[in-house]
Amino acid sequence: MSPIPAFRHALLIAAICVGGAWPASADIVRLKHGRLMTVDVCRFEGESVILVLPGGGEVRAPRDLVSEILPEEVPRARELALERLAASPTAAARAAWSSASLRTLVDRVAARVGIDARLAHAVVRTESNYAPLAVSPKGAMGLMQLMPALAASYDLADPFDPERNLETGLTHLRRLLVKYDVRRALAAYNAGEGAVSRYGGVPPYAETQSYVQRIMASLR
Repeated sequence: MSPIPAFRHALLIAAICVGGAWPASADIVRLKHGRLMTVDVCRFEGESVILVLPGGGEVRAPRDLVSEILPEEVPRARELALERLAASPTAAARAAWSSASLRTLVDRVAARVGIDARLAHAVVRTESNYAPLAVSPKGAMGLMQLMPALAASYDLADPFDPERNLETGLTHLRRLLVKYDVRRALAAYNAGEGAVSRYGGVPPYAETQSYVQRIMASLR
């Protein structure tokens, strides 16, 4: 498909940005002039960028049109995470969670789940720096920074219980390691399996790429 004129870019972008609900699995593209656009996939080929549009079709444009690719935000995730923190029966016990006891807990849970302890510590350190009550701006919770939907899928009653949080997060990571190599498993843990599938590997999100690089570097 040949590049489309600038005025057609503007019309297309405006139509998508004011259109209906975003798809269940999508990315947000920040264009060089600051406008946001929702796409199913954004991929680069030489000096071009190809934007696969929700509902079908694609647009080819100059590569420098796109300044950043971001994963779609999950609505209300942080609000839900804070509600779970307020309701957590174990949060009051934070004084008993010393740094040494949490590291010992990571070793024990990693052995029980069947995952390498060095990898487990690298993920916990990168995700939360061993903070059991951590809540990210995007709504990820606890030591393993579990999103509310993931916690619910594993029937995790209290995401801020350090042992249960570790067990859930490491079990999920182990399942990903059965399916992918280490780099793609880490990318799927951070950005979701859908993103890894859409991009055929580590997705082009700055956060995810930095996340994978930091953990792989720590393992080396």
